[in-house]
Amino acid sequence: MDPVRNPYAPGAGQRPPELAGRDRELEQFDVVLERIARARPERSLVLTGLRGVGKTVLLNALRSQAIRRLWGTGKIEARPDQSIRRPLSSALHMAVRELTPRHRDPEQIDHFLAVLKAFAMRSAGENAKLRDRWHPGIDVPAASGRADTGDIEVDLVELLVDAAGVARDVGVGIAIFIDEMQDVPPADVSALCAACHELSQQGLPLVVVGAGLPHLPAVLSASKSYSERLFRYVRIDRLERDAADHALVAPAADEGVEYEQSALDALYEATEGYPYFVQAYGKMTWDHAPAVPITADDVRVAGPDAQAELAVGFFGSRYERATPAEREYLQAIATLSESTDGTVSTADIAALLSRKPSSLSPARDSLIKKGLVYSAERGSIAFTVPHFGFYLRRYATT
Repeated sequence: MDPVRNPYAPGAGQRPPELAGRDRELEQFDVVLERIARARPERSLVLTGLRGVGKTVLLNALRSQAIRRLWGTGKIEARPDQSIRRPLSSALHMAVRELTPRHRDPEQIDHFLAVLKAFAMRSAGENAKLRDRWHPGIDVPAASGRADTGDIEVDLVELLVDAAGVARDVGVGIAIFIDEMQDVPPADVSALCAACHELSQQGLPLVVVGAGLPHLPAVLSASKSYSERLFRYVRIDRLERDAADHALVAPAADEGVEYEQSALDALYEATEGYPYFVQAYGKMTWDHAPAVPITADDVRVAGPDAQAELAVGFFGSRYERATPAEREYLQAIATLSESTDGTVSTADIAALLSRKPSSLSPARDSLIKKGLVYSAERGSIAFTVPHFGFYLRRYATT
């Protein structure tokens, strides 16, 4: 098969040629956008799921929907131990710039930009070096007395309310997209919840759409008790069989290539419907197939190379970030999870390693911060990456 014509795209956050199995989420978000535009009450949205299920791809697709409706949009990727004040400022700056040509009152735009500048400049102390200060290219001077208290919760509420006012004047809305939302610092999470609460109460046209790991709802709930009612949570999981087949068949059909049913059976068995794996195995199988149609033998031949590539690029890069103590902890999870649904008891890990549970807490907490494991319930732990246990048992050593 011609590798130049290979349609599959197993890149991080890269949109596949066929966004299969997400029609329901796309349709629901269209309803959210329309309701907010009509000043109907609506909640902000949070996508949760393991790595490799396509959360970032879906987040980008939702942003495209908002852009098609002429909304102002901005996107950030949260990072551990880094305030969202500056990246959120940049995202809102971009969103309002998209609305500015349609706004009738330049003075109001200048006022908002002044407030935005004041909000952003609070991210650096008075003695901060020039390289640490925000340089947004905003010509107006920073405002005084609005979004500049230094209290992120007070400032963010005021800023988002003002941003929503700009969008309302244009007759549209603003959507802010936050990837890796579980990494937002606790104080900023509290501020986001408070801001979304205020926006909802006032019926203002600004929505926050977050994406994160399965424990993100617990992170939000720990910040504000009302967050369970504040957001609409959508779990993004692996693809059903029909959707996984469609993700493979539709792009191939555009290139005049077909699959035998036995090949699709073998591919689903290997990938279990996880979108990243579907793309990775699809790409490798295409490159190995000598002719049309693609057969189960082609899948079997390509399998070892697909696994090896995932071992390096998808699994290995994450494993390399772990310290020796953390790798020992990961190996213990892999051993115990082979006979479970993937979730294991922290007490069982301690017993396997012949250690006191308290002595393993630093490794566990560090792995959670690195996004390699998560704890949905007290006393349990699981990998954030599907098939990670299989990789550790087969390829990795401490």
